[in-house]
Amino acid sequence: MKIMHLNAGNETGGGMFHILSLLNQLNKEECLLGVFEKGALYRQAVASGIQTEIFKQHSKYDLSILKPLRDFIRLNNIEIIHTHGPRANIYGALLKRLVKRPWVLTVHSSPQHDFLGMGVKGKLFTSLHLKSFQHTDHILAVSDRFKQDLISQGIPSTKITKILNGINFEKKLEEPFQREDFGFVADDFVIIMPARLEPVKGHEFALEALSQAISEFPHVKLLLVGEGSRRLALEKMVLEKNLTNHVFFLGYRKDIEKLYPLADVTLLTSLSESFPLVLLEGARAGLPAITSDVGGVKELIPDEKFGWITEIGHVTQLKMAICKAVELKKSGNLTRLGTDLQKFAKNNFSIEILAENVYNVYLRMKK
Repeated sequence: MKIMHLNAGNETGGGMFHILSLLNQLNKEECLLGVFEKGALYRQAVASGIQTEIFKQHSKYDLSILKPLRDFIRLNNIEIIHTHGPRANIYGALLKRLVKRPWVLTVHSSPQHDFLGMGVKGKLFTSLHLKSFQHTDHILAVSDRFKQDLISQGIPSTKITKILNGINFEKKLEEPFQREDFGFVADDFVIIMPARLEPVKGHEFALEALSQAISEFPHVKLLLVGEGSRRLALEKMVLEKNLTNHVFFLGYRKDIEKLYPLADVTLLTSLSESFPLVLLEGARAGLPAITSDVGGVKELIPDEKFGWITEIGHVTQLKMAICKAVELKKSGNLTRLGTDLQKFAKNNFSIEILAENVYNVYLRMKK
């Protein structure tokens, strides 16, 4: 069986790591990756030994790639097309008219929020993306909540399979950073927030909650890992709230796995997610989580034995969760939460389980 995965190629967050982890776990003789631009995903896929083809677009609206895509699929006997991300999904719908192949797509984030803040252009892309769902043969939903959202949009439940995200818990990790590498001490309470600096990630809620928490616990530090269009606005907010000594912008990091172990907790304040891989990565490092109630987080954190789930945008709940976590560290009990989450995640959200479930969908589509 030959499966071609398609992505725009500009992924840098959870979507990129999902694609790379999945392709590294699946048979590399059967699966290959096609991208539209040479971004971080392309470079890391090539470095991982994944067969990767580039179908160069002159712009995001360049439809001329459809012909080389069609020809490649035919010449290489591609049997299933699997798209990831809004642009690839939209082009997948167009490609479906040119080649009669089973087409599956994975939705990595809420379509209603993918183009947040982009005005009329964003609304147009959102509409095109949602329409593409009607043409696909099957959709993979990475949480039960996300599956229900798709059904509410008119997608038949028989066309959707829930497949929870997963990562490699057996991966041999590099030597982690030490706190002194960043000027922190053992008593500092360090929060790591790996998230693109974009509106959908809700960084302003994290900063507001932090400004309230440090009035009680001045040793709290926040590491913001990621880049995006809101960096200048968020840096200004940090200055206005006098958080310069508490918030650290680390930018996009290829070595993020080395950062988790120096933190005490993983934070996510998103307005929308499907299933946040960063919480799994934090769990692998033994970190409990504080997260907004998005996507499938309740399947990872069913109760407070593993972390805290707050209402989206509820700053007071975020502040209280941070303070509770600080108190647990002081009493020596925070580590237990992280260890419990690590065990639970390893048993339920491994990359092996994810890959097996995805491959079973391929087998059903071939029948």
